[in-house]
Amino acid sequence: MAGLKFAGLVLLVMATAMAIAEARTIVVGGSQNWRYGYNYTDWALKNSPFFINDKLVFKYGPPHNVYLLPNLFSYLKCDFKGATLLAGPSNGAGNGFEVVLNQYRLYYFASSNDKDCSNGLMKFFAMPLPRWQ
Repeated sequence: MAGLKFAGLVLLVMATAMAIAEARTIVVGGSQNWRYGYNYTDWALKNSPFFINDKLVFKYGPPHNVYLLPNLFSYLKCDFKGATLLAGPSNGAGNGFEVVLNQYRLYYFASSNDKDCSNGLMKFFAMPLPRWQ
């Protein structure tokens, strides 16, 4: 009987480790998608932690876009000088645009076509953590 309990425990630990090691695909904003008037900072806090190789999917229509801002100052000020356009207005249709969090670093995301950015909306940051192996 003790052998069966031990085997069950080993299987449970292995299943948990496999689940932890699997990358997730996460739609930014969930059912709200990437849109005006939504607080993505709150969304990111509720959906974190993010892990290395997780995929963020941005689903949206024009006029939205997705930028990767270079640093915290740019993020706080919604300053798009030096930012990288990841996806333009037409890239969010259908299955959306996918970003793989493939590095251990801060990712600062924002939309430039929106006054919401300066009001703290339509932007968020993610810091993917290493996965337990």
